[in-house]
Amino acid sequence: MRGVLALAIAVAFMAGGLFVGTPDVGAAKLKAQVAIPKKYEGKHMPEGGWTDPKLIARGKEVYTGKVNKKVKCSKCHGKKGKPKAKGARDFRKAANMEKFSDTYWFYRIADGVPKTLMKGWLGKITEDDIWAVMAYENMFSHGGKPAVPDKSKWAAPKFK
Repeated sequence: MRGVLALAIAVAFMAGGLFVGTPDVGAAKLKAQVAIPKKYEGKHMPEGGWTDPKLIARGKEVYTGKVNKKVKCSKCHGKKGKPKAKGARDFRKAANMEKFSDTYWFYRIADGVPKTLMKGWLGKITEDDIWAVMAYENMFSHGGKPAVPDKSKWAAPKFK
């Protein structure tokens, strides 16, 4: 009887180890990111920006269209990061957000995403406003709280 019990416990531990040791399946599904124009190389969130209350407050103003009525991120991405428009990124899901470097994210807001509703906003808002809105959007995937992204999860940007 002890042998059967010991075997059952051993099997349970091994099965548990398989689940604990299995890497995140979502990580394998990452698509290759497009190359970023060289002009964005070296662009990074200003020091302390991810958690700066003033920058985040400005980001909320940009996001909700108070800075420029034509730039209202919440129209497609929703008030709390839950998409309202088909194809809009869900800012609440960390797995969707944490793979993008600050440089790549900046580039996509600045230049937009071809063949989608996501327009390029640089020129309608400033570079500082792009950093601000990124800091605000980043909170959606961190329970509504300011947080510094885990850079180790970022895909390395490629430049063209």
